[in-house]
Amino acid sequence: MGTVAEVRSLFEAKLKDQPTDFHPLDLERVKDDKYLKRILLHQENRVKEAADMLWDILTWRKSIGAADINENNIRLDYVREGVFFPRGRDIDGCLLLIFKARMHFKGQREYNELKKIMIYWFDRVEREENGKKITMFFDMEGSGISNMDMELVKYLISLFKEYYPLFLNYIIIFDMPWVLSAAFKVVKTLLPAKAVEKMKFVEKDTLKEFVTPDQALVCWGGKDNYVFEFVPEVKTEHTTKKVTFAEQGDNQHSPGEMLRLVPNDTIIFKLENEDMSGQFTITNMDESAISFKIRTTSPEKFRVRPSSGTLQSGASQTVLIVVQPGFQLRTVTKDRFLVMSVQIPRIDLTPKELADIWQISTGSKVDEYRLKCNFPEKDMPKNGNLVDGKVTEKTESVSNSLNHLQANVDILSRQVQVLKFLQFLTVTLTGFAVLLSYLVYKNTSENGDYCEKM
Repeated sequence: MGTVAEVRSLFEAKLKDQPTDFHPLDLERVKDDKYLKRILLHQENRVKEAADMLWDILTWRKSIGAADINENNIRLDYVREGVFFPRGRDIDGCLLLIFKARMHFKGQREYNELKKIMIYWFDRVEREENGKKITMFFDMEGSGISNMDMELVKYLISLFKEYYPLFLNYIIIFDMPWVLSAAFKVVKTLLPAKAVEKMKFVEKDTLKEFVTPDQALVCWGGKDNYVFEFVPEVKTEHTTKKVTFAEQGDNQHSPGEMLRLVPNDTIIFKLENEDMSGQFTITNMDESAISFKIRTTSPEKFRVRPSSGTLQSGASQTVLIVVQPGFQLRTVTKDRFLVMSVQIPRIDLTPKELADIWQISTGSKVDEYRLKCNFPEKDMPKNGNLVDGKVTEKTESVSNSLNHLQANVDILSRQVQVLKFLQFLTVTLTGFAVLLSYLVYKNTSENGDYCEKM
């Protein structure tokens, strides 16, 4: 198994043999163990390949001046159009970088300027997310052939493959028109096998499998009514360290973090008073007051009290989570909770004042903490079901009926889509037949007139 030290050693040896004036900010990456670890994992722990990739990244960044790209030297008029922008998070808590396809028309903007804007957003979210993975979200709603720019898509893919290691969580393609399906088959050929598995095609009824409604825009069928407005990056010399659960115990706290969570890794659910519930405690370790919010990958499944609030410095809050009625429980679950916190001047802010603070906060200002869920076997009902909020062993038929109903709904939805396509095809062919008949009639009429004149 390769190590970060070996990657750095190979890179430094090459730099000694081939002195190159890499940008000082890019050379800082070589000192960052976390960044080198990303490259090593991206190259499946192959040390030489990782060192070569590090060299290629810095060479590429030097050639395009990536470290100097900022709001002062990019086309802000392009940026403000909202073709690219970050918003919301996927089920794993990874930031969505959104590409609005219907707002892009191939050839209407300077291609090199678009590439600079993509690099700007990649670098910015890499800083703000502290190197955490992001999800590329292709919003294809309302797009057509004129919006499909394969050169641009290929460039986006190359950024993930070659220059931003271990940065991709999912590629989500939302509401893709059938006329563009061939284009995305080409995209698949550009991706390695592991990346192809990350490509997910979704529509409004299936988006919730990867993006919960509270994180999805209203135009996707979600609850977020956000309208893009460009806000310049707020750069600070020190970025708050994100929580790393594996490095601390329940009663430990890393300097620079706003909160201490107990437990800090996994919420253990237990059967108490016929309710399946769990809890954790939040303590404000910051010198200032904070506001916190709690999000979950399955908002329909859990009742969270409180789901948001404010805390003075040193104050604590216990959060109770109860499983809602009608959900099947499993000891192994993908359910996650995200606790977010941001500094506030005082705790008696109005709801609007709090909303404004959250709106302008960037990843560098917000602390994030993630919790998994665990349902111990000993506390599980025999068939793993809840009815009316209580555990029972007599609801298997109800669950099966709901599953059967959902399956029928899915089938019906697919049939409706097929019928819509057939209806569109029928109207198109009918229009074509009418036009053809008219042209034949007109041609015949003109030939008849010509013959009479003869």
